[in-house]
Formats: sequence, structure tokens, C-alpha cells
Amino acid sequence: MTTSQSVSTDVLIVGAGPTGLYGAYYAGFRGLSTTVVDVLPQSGGQVMALYPEKQIRDVAAIPAIKGRDFVAALVDQAASYEPTYLLGRQALTLEHTDDEAIAFLDDGTVVRARAVVLTSGIGTPTPRPLECGEEWLGTGLSYFVSDPSRHADQDVVIVGGGDSALDWADALEPIARSVTLVHRRAAFRGHAATLERVRSGSARIHTDTQVVALEGDDGRLAKVTLRSKQGEETVVPADHVIAALGFISDLGPLRDWGLELRGRSVAVDRAMRTNLPRVYAAGDLADYDGKVKLMSVGFGEVATAMNHVAVDLDPELTLFPGHSTDAA
Repeated sequence: MTTSQSVSTDVLIVGAGPTGLYGAYYAGFRGLSTTVVDVLPQSGGQVMALYPEKQIRDVAAIPAIKGRDFVAALVDQAASYEPTYLLGRQALTLEHTDDEAIAFLDDGTVVRARAVVLTSGIGTPTPRPLECGEEWLGTGLSYFVSDPSRHADQDVVIVGGGDSALDWADALEPIARSVTLVHRRAAFRGHAATLERVRSGSARIHTDTQVVALEGDDGRLAKVTLRSKQGEETVVPADHVIAALGFISDLGPLRDWGLELRGRSVAVDRAMRTNLPRVYAAGDLADYDGKVKLMSVGFGEVATAMNHVAVDLDPELTLFPGHSTDAA
């Protein structure tokens, strides 16, 4: 991490998650210097902040990989082009001149860039709270799993119906004493293949059901009360509750940059350009008709963005430079 108060770069990447890290690699492949800014103190974005130990299964050619290992590989891939990282810092404002964009960070650092690529995902995530049991937060209640081994031989209750809830039920079932999955609706939103694995295992599944009480003694959670849509109550043992209810996103200062927004996303064209000059967006932050939010999609989008950046900065370059294997 540089401590310079003024940085000049070809491309400023705002967001050090997987899409931003791959963008740093691809920009280097196109001969561009990069500076990567992220409000979090480490690379990896939500993967490292929320589920570093979770298995990632939706990236081509990788059947399964832990989040932290996936991020480490992306950092290693980008390292060959020596990007500059400004982590634990937030980009507050962005100004434009004829030749560059100027970003002002919250620690006083000024970054002058010839182009900007926004890869900050959904912004700063705040977990949706469980309606009961907040007094157990940090002891018997959490909103994500940082270390699965903590739940070995525990009775674990997982609340939610999306991918995170299913992924944690799938990951913890082999090591926990018991896993109970609770969803307030009848149908799950997560991947069908993960749901099938959970259903075929030993986890107990309660649908059309909510958690209504967490109880225990001496700071140790002991049981959870569930209530079905029909009003029937069931008490299950619980050493820990994982509330995987999703996150509320906040774009923060980006909202005031003059970007064309679509809800919590930034509108882009087929070249991943935003409405601002030489400002692009890729990954979960970017939105266009037919958008699918997958990391693999983000990798393609940021490669598209960097190729167009390269031509914008040097019109004599070709849009498609060939494959990295061509030089081998």
C-alpha cells in the first residue's frame, strides 16, 4: 500500500473484489497501469468480508474453491502487473478535466487517472436483521460464517432461503452436530443443485416458518422457537443461529457523482461505459437489460471495459488484442 498523497495512473479501479482484481490483471495485460481503491482493509470485497471460508462453485473450470483461496489466486494473477492498492480508503468525489478524472479519497489522497472503472459491487453491505434475538449478536447469533470450524459439533440453525443460507447449510452439515434450515416461504431462491444436496443430507428443513425466540442461560444459546404459518410452534436445540437474510446495499458517495443509476446499480452500454466521460462499470454494480449477476459475468464485463479503455486512451490500438496464450 502506498502512502503517497498524490497518485497518477492510467486506470483507477474502484472496488477490490473479484471483478476489480481481475480488472487489474486485464488492464496490465493491455499495458495499462492501475490503482485499486477499496473502503475495506483487504482485497477480495464481499468474498473476504462475508464468506472467506465458503465454497465458491459457479466459476468456470473450478468445481469448488474456498473464497479466501479464490481471492488469493486473483491477487497473485494481478501481481504480475504490479497494481497499486489503496485499501481502507473511500473514494469520496470525482472531478473531470479534458484529459483525466481526479478522485479525492477520504484520507486526503488524490488519484489522477486517465480512466475509471467502477467494480464496487453492491456497495457497502449491511445485513438484514433477524426480527428477534438481536441481544445474542456476537455470541449465539451471526449474519455470516467467518470460520466454519467454530460450528463443529454444534446444533446450528440457519435462517434464510437464498444462496447463502443453502451454501452454509451444505457446508456445515458434515461438521455440525445438527443443521436446521428455516425459511419463511415455501420455495427457496437459491441454486437448485445446492438445495438438492441439502435435502439429500441430514439437515432438518422448515418452510413457511419463522424464528420467533432465541433462549439460553449464562450467555450461552440453548434453543430456538419456530412458528409455522399455521401457528404451530416447534422448539429446536441451538448453539448458534446464522441469519442469512441478505444484505442492504449502500452505494455511498457514488450516488453523488452524477452517474445514471438504476436503483442500486449503474447503467452501462454494451462497452460498459457509464454516462460520465471515460468512466466504466462492471460486475454487480453495472446494469443493463438482461443482466445476470455472476462473478464469471463480471470477469467478462471488466475485460470488455478494459479493452475499450485501452482504445479510448490510444486509438491506434486494436479493440481485441488477441489471447494471452498467443504470446506463449
